[in-house]
Amino acid sequence: MTAAGPQIWFYHLERSGLEQVLPTLLDKVLRADLRAQVRVADADLAARLAEALWTWRDDSFLANGHTSGPHPERQPILFTSGTDNVNQAQALFIVDGAGFEPTEDFQRCFILFDGQDEDALTAARARWKALKGTGADISYWRQTLEGRWEKAG
Repeated sequence: MTAAGPQIWFYHLERSGLEQVLPTLLDKVLRADLRAQVRVADADLAARLAEALWTWRDDSFLANGHTSGPHPERQPILFTSGTDNVNQAQALFIVDGAGFEPTEDFQRCFILFDGQDEDALTAARARWKALKGTGADISYWRQTLEGRWEKAG
């Protein structure tokens, strides 16, 4: 984390859905020996995403829990609708229009939004503009035609 706050990365989902992108990013975070928190506004979506992490690849799973489940403080990936950093995560994933603040406990913040959803796109643009105005360390990631992510801003 920098003195000004975390690195904030916007991921514009155009070619792949949240169910495909989130596990890949979480896997990278865990491989970097970091913990993650996934902030989700909708409980049903959180349950679907959590379940998908257990079966995301035939040869691998991503262990996770929810703040209402047993031992949330020990989870490498923790799903929450709250703002407390219960599992001492270094990476925060914000999906489904979940609240942004607070972020000062995190090194990195990933904002994933559906490029096909006009409301999500409008909210992401407003969030980008507000963060840019504060001098936050932000970048924009876009998926190429080949499915790779490239930094676009």
